[in-house]
Amino acid sequence: MNIGEMTLIELADNIKAGKVSSYEATKYYVDKCKEKASLNAVLEVFDDALDKAKEMDEKIKAGFKGKLAGVPVIIKDNILYKGKIASCSSKFLEKYVAQYNSTVVEKMLNEGAVIIARANMDEFAMGSSTENSAFGVTKNALDPTRVPGGSSGGSACAVAAGLAPVALGTDTGGSIRQPASYNGVVGIKPTYGRVSRYGIVAFASSIEQVGPLTKTVKDNAYMLEVLSGGSEHDETSLKIDVPDFLSQIKGSVKGMRIGVLKEIESMIGGLEVENAYRQALQYLKDNGAEIVDVSIPSFSLTLPCYYIIAPAEATSNLGRFDGVKYSRRSAEAKDIDEIYVKSRSEGFGKEVKRRIMLGNFVLSSGYFDAYYNKAKKLQQKLKNEAKEAFAKCDVLLLPTTTGEAFKIGEKANDPVSMYKEDLFTIMANILGAPAISIPYGKGKNGLPLGIQIVADCLNEGLVYNVADFIEKGYRG
Repeated sequence: MNIGEMTLIELADNIKAGKVSSYEATKYYVDKCKEKASLNAVLEVFDDALDKAKEMDEKIKAGFKGKLAGVPVIIKDNILYKGKIASCSSKFLEKYVAQYNSTVVEKMLNEGAVIIARANMDEFAMGSSTENSAFGVTKNALDPTRVPGGSSGGSACAVAAGLAPVALGTDTGGSIRQPASYNGVVGIKPTYGRVSRYGIVAFASSIEQVGPLTKTVKDNAYMLEVLSGGSEHDETSLKIDVPDFLSQIKGSVKGMRIGVLKEIESMIGGLEVENAYRQALQYLKDNGAEIVDVSIPSFSLTLPCYYIIAPAEATSNLGRFDGVKYSRRSAEAKDIDEIYVKSRSEGFGKEVKRRIMLGNFVLSSGYFDAYYNKAKKLQQKLKNEAKEAFAKCDVLLLPTTTGEAFKIGEKANDPVSMYKEDLFTIMANILGAPAISIPYGKGKNGLPLGIQIVADCLNEGLVYNVADFIEKGYRG
């Protein structure tokens, strides 16, 4: 079997069995990154990747059996890997070299992964198309005239284009799931705290999570087990036992309760994704699942709730980038005030500036209670409503996006239209709940659509079971 045709699990097994060397696999994917450089999915292929692969081959010969022994992995450009640049696709951090490993990088290295490259992204993870990168637009893996989604567009494109069997992304409002949908791959946002955020350059700390993008659902479950687990450096991470997610994939949905959210019925009528969504529901019903109507009455308010909480937290987190310590400093600045103003003006892109201004507005003394405080109260209300919904069903089924990937530049000057791309994904972040996107159906141009499975917190096993069952029944 060709290396590029292997799933993550197959590749890991073949490397450990000595049928394929880590060097062979790594060279294959490094060459693919260079061959498909025009996609701009990868900002840098690490020059020590092949040496690391050779070292891993020696360790494997000596008996090392890590879950990712010798497997090539790509990471998003906001994940710290000691000694490597982590620019967040921003001019502000263009030359910033990570001084330590993030928890997820440490966990992967402990299991033998070979990290081969860093992926392009929307600057500071703010965007839904990877058009906001300071280093150029990433193209969709299946149609280079279209966006790959965002903000983890480079990671999703890399997996879809065969540049790696797995890539890491981050998801603050759909930034793993939406590009997974647009590129026809599998992406999960785990329960908040399931995966440590230590060593991830922060955007909106209370709602973002790291997660894997893969070719298959089982690959995704395998990878999430590696990434999961608490960190002593991260008090928001959950110090609980990590489940064997693969063992929770049962191969059946008989007797499961699949929730249909009443509030989305009026939203999906006429959308490109509607038929795929209804077909997936029917498939589950035909195979023994019970379809249950449930309600989250405040669902329509998730979008405005997110666009108050996220910019507010971004404003706070990005305050450290002032041109004084380790970020870019303007050469034009003549005094401390000019260092702040000119450095931030030159270093940040348009979308980042827009969100900082919005965040400053909702946090200002005259508007804090009217906006931010009210949004946090709404977040708790949504969590309470979701608890009631999940008492009646095991998982919710939702579209991931409204349709297939849009054209590059189509929404560049319409930020509100761009924000609406997150219509169905944001709820899981507000709730802190696990949600996966899997390919299902095709749009009018033959490009992939995605559907989401969402569960209550810490129920990734239920999500994976339903996703795997749908994946097996889907014939493209």
